Amino acid sequence: MSEFLDILTHGRRLQGAVKELSIEELEQVQEKLSGIIEKRKEKALEQEKLEKEKLEKLASIKKQMEEAGLNVEDLQALNLDTNKKAGKKRPIKYKLVDEKGEEHLWTGIGRMPRIYKDALDSGKSLDDYAIN
Repeated sequence: MSEFLDILTHGRRLQGAVKELSIEELEQVQEKLSGIIEKRKEKALEQEKLEKEKLEKLASIKKQMEEAGLNVEDLQALNLDTNKKAGKKRPIKYKLVDEKGEEHLWTGIGRMPRIYKDALDSGKSLDDYAIN
C-alpha cells in the first residue's frame, strides 16, 4: 500500500503511472477521487458537529453540577460504591460429605459437580444437601 501512496503523491511517478490512460479514463478517476474527497469532508463536518454537541452537553452538566454544589470527586465517590459488589464470592448453597469424609461445596451455579450428579442418580434429592 505504501508504494501506491508513493506513486499517488509524487507528481512525476503519478504521471508515469497514468500515461497509458485516456482522457476519459483520467476524468473518471478524477470524479471518483472527488467523490471520495466530498464524503471525507462530510464525515469530518459530522464529527466536528458531534464533538461540538458533546462539549455543549458537558458544559451544561458542569453548570448544573456547580449550581447543585457538586464536583467530580462526588461522582467518583458514587462510582466506588457500585463497584464493591464486584469480586465477591457467591454463597455456598449445597454441601455433600462423601464416604471419605471430604466436603464438596457447590454454589448451585454452573455445571453440576459429578459427585452431586452421581448422588442424584442414586435417588437422592438436591434438597438433601441444601445449606439452610
